[in-house]
Amino acid sequence: MSRIEEALEKAAKLRVDSATDNTGKKPASRVHQLPPMTTPQIKLTNQLLVAVNDPHTQAAEEYSKLKSVIVKLTQKGSFQNMLMVTSSVGSEGKSLTAANLALSLAQEFDHTVLLVDADIRNPSLHGYLGLENKLGLTDCLLDGSDVRDALIRTGVGKLSFLPAGRNVPNPAEVFTSQRMRDFFLEMKNRYHDRYIIIDTPPVLPFAETRSLSAIVDGVVLVAKEGVVTLHNIEETMDCIKGTQILGLVYNAATTEFPRDRYQYSREGFV
Repeated sequence: MSRIEEALEKAAKLRVDSATDNTGKKPASRVHQLPPMTTPQIKLTNQLLVAVNDPHTQAAEEYSKLKSVIVKLTQKGSFQNMLMVTSSVGSEGKSLTAANLALSLAQEFDHTVLLVDADIRNPSLHGYLGLENKLGLTDCLLDGSDVRDALIRTGVGKLSFLPAGRNVPNPAEVFTSQRMRDFFLEMKNRYHDRYIIIDTPPVLPFAETRSLSAIVDGVVLVAKEGVVTLHNIEETMDCIKGTQILGLVYNAATTEFPRDRYQYSREGFV
């Protein structure tokens, strides 16, 4: 059992044990000391989460292929567990790609996954998962909240989720702070045996994503046909130069290729 899961189960058990004593009465003095319940009943009803809700479709198959390529690229030699999913501009489908990739990975027996919504400017992962954006990343960074209290177990395989948290007036300062860097490095080292999939703001409009790209082990770049230009993509790759770009996901493509949508080499996948 992973450390994340152990922490979640321990919190749930403490809540139950503290609710009653040997007489069946509720000791009020202990109830107030309990951590928040982080294991809500989640029903993933959003049909865009095809990795769970429509696994036999072509779209789900493409995410499965993407997952297989990611596993091969990140398990060469030492395990490269922290990945960033981003795009050049907005509305390219990066968050949905991050969610389906995490769900696809988590449904395999061997993979434990932590999905993090770090798009604190425009968080959307909680909406896809049918959750409220309450305690999350910004609360851990700015208020010192324990990450174990903010983690949510989804009930899909071994997938846990860290929401974006409360809105902040200065997302650029938060993202470029040493506190943010230390937080993610600690997460990487604490949960070194599982994938950490991070959804970030797009690269070109917001400079802060470039700071996180220097920390992660690899970047998955999402490009949506008709939204982004080749010049945008080239500019994005120049902005995150020095980072291992695992490859590019060409989203909403109308062109049919005679080969598999995702192939990989030493350079990545296309």
